[in-house]
Amino acid sequence: QIQLVESGGGLVQAGGSLRLSCAASGEIFSISGMRWYRQAPGKQREWVALITSGGRTNYADSVKGRFTISRDNAKGYLQMNSLKPEDTAVYYCNAFSTAGINYWGQGTQVTVSS
Repeated sequence: QIQLVESGGGLVQAGGSLRLSCAASGEIFSISGMRWYRQAPGKQREWVALITSGGRTNYADSVKGRFTISRDNAKGYLQMNSLKPEDTAVYYCNAFSTAGINYWGQGTQVTVSS
């Protein structure tokens, strides 16, 4: 089992920055990679970024060049720069294990004002 807790969300003006953190506990040795997703009001949850166990990263086109995903053992991060009002959403951390099991955090709210 893996438990995930996100933090770092908040209210920021357009053009500002936030850094989200995802603290993992439990069987962290089994984590193969981590992803961030977001869900805006009235919309489906969408994938934002991925980092593999080997450090390879990938981003949704909507955040490429503005967001950076990273990981330090049991902690994952999402550095968000040049934020836009359309980035407003609840952001979720996801970890996937070597057994192919997905784990989710409870989410953290990010609100970007114009």
